[in-house]
Amino acid sequence: MDTDRDRLAARRAAMRAAGHWRDETLLDHLARAVAGRPDHTAIVARRSEGGAARRITYGGLDRLSTLVAMSLRERGVGRGDVVSFQLPNWWEFSVLHLACLKLGAVSNPLMVIFRERELGFMLALAEAKVLVVPARFRGFDYPAMVANVRDRLPALRHVVVVGGEGAEGFDALLAPAGDSAGFVPVPPGPDDVIQLLYTSGTTGEPKGVTHSSNTMLSNLAPFAERLGLGAGDVIHMPSPLAHQLGFMYGIVLPVMLGGTAVLQDIFAAPEMARQIRDEGATFTMGATPFLNDLTEHVAQSGEATPSLRVFVSAGAPIPRALVAKARPTLGAAIVSAWGMSENGAVTTTRLDDAEEKATTTDGCPLPGIELRVVDAEGRNVPPGEQGSLQVRGCSNFLGYLKRPELDPSDPDGWFDTGDLARMDAEGYIRIAGRSKDIIIRGGENIPVVEVEGLLFRHPAIAEVAVVGFPDARLGERACAYVRLREGAALTLEEMVAYLQEQRMARQYMPERLEIVTELPRTPSGKIQKFRLREMARTSPA
Repeated sequence: MDTDRDRLAARRAAMRAAGHWRDETLLDHLARAVAGRPDHTAIVARRSEGGAARRITYGGLDRLSTLVAMSLRERGVGRGDVVSFQLPNWWEFSVLHLACLKLGAVSNPLMVIFRERELGFMLALAEAKVLVVPARFRGFDYPAMVANVRDRLPALRHVVVVGGEGAEGFDALLAPAGDSAGFVPVPPGPDDVIQLLYTSGTTGEPKGVTHSSNTMLSNLAPFAERLGLGAGDVIHMPSPLAHQLGFMYGIVLPVMLGGTAVLQDIFAAPEMARQIRDEGATFTMGATPFLNDLTEHVAQSGEATPSLRVFVSAGAPIPRALVAKARPTLGAAIVSAWGMSENGAVTTTRLDDAEEKATTTDGCPLPGIELRVVDAEGRNVPPGEQGSLQVRGCSNFLGYLKRPELDPSDPDGWFDTGDLARMDAEGYIRIAGRSKDIIIRGGENIPVVEVEGLLFRHPAIAEVAVVGFPDARLGERACAYVRLREGAALTLEEMVAYLQEQRMARQYMPERLEIVTELPRTPSGKIQKFRLREMARTSPA
């Protein structure tokens, strides 16, 4: 898979000199785990729609991934070829990624919610050689969907079905023709592309993000160090493994640590709490809805999660009121983080940060990462002022597949995130929203995140998102989309009165209220504001 080799060479020299790129792959970490404690549990995965939990040791994980690698090689997969897998959080997901690494192939995770339109586009762009899908998941027939698009995919040679039978079933991958004792891996180089991941679509345009072992592992090492994670940790992952959050911190991080991954395939707060208790999970990570729902469940049921030590919430700013409730309810540190598919986690708060930092910022950069906040002319803004957030460092991606013109990085390596932020004098940032999310009402910028944070504290509101809609006189006005708590009611007048009680400027208050049963989200839980803006623009005020 092509990369800009000249640009990579200059970056490589700097990253190697600084010690951020160590030229290892995940296979090196797997080998250490297998040599050190082959019988330690690597994965616990339970299918919500039936079946006992599958427990796989590190020795078993190595053996299974070798068998699958051999079978993929027999099917023509080699170095640089793309293997796509549209799977839930099942053990096969992890095995497939390790198998791809053993062949120097590229893992292409795909969200289970994708249908013909998205799937056809993504597989065609990737020129995927193999696709792995479930026979059924949540009542949907995946092989039938693939049959509808396969004639448009000349590069696709094999479709493998988890739960299928015969030569096309996943079990066939576990029974290669050759003897595994004679298998010789052909691992990728540390700068080769190992992952192709499509952005989750907050802007409506998916792009193929590419990462190497160096870009990915250089993010995870300082992340683990900052949060005190090690081989004794049990990492619970409710976020989709086909999203960067789930992939990096649910698949790669546990193997890098030599710890245990607990995979949850369908999110439900009671099941999450049960798995954390039963497996002694010490760490979990997910978007704000995961934190909110788990906190609500534990508070209402009294079913505690005593082993949980750290909950990292990423994907959107955490409302202060939620942090204040989650900490005593869960008995865990609530760590705010910000990142992107293109970088992994960029900032986190620290475990020993003061309450003010933990509840009002999205953290400071991880080692190896630089941040700056600039104005429209690219000049650094003073601390506390809002501007465009840019990032540069070890975990920046390699580029967008076949679309280098979409990479917003400048010649010095500064990547324009598309986010607006403020940075304080100590380097902590607070995301103010996407640059496309900004609402300008009569020439006044509305602080969208602050408005949402206040509204979230209203006792009737379970979730809220504020977007702009066109107005002939003021340019834009603000609309609040709200999901109410069960049995609650709320009017526009009541919402405005509440904000007045909070001493909010009148100009910042939403002038429309739309009650919805759910908010449109990306698979990782981020609210798709571009859809809400379209709804606000096309529906009558």
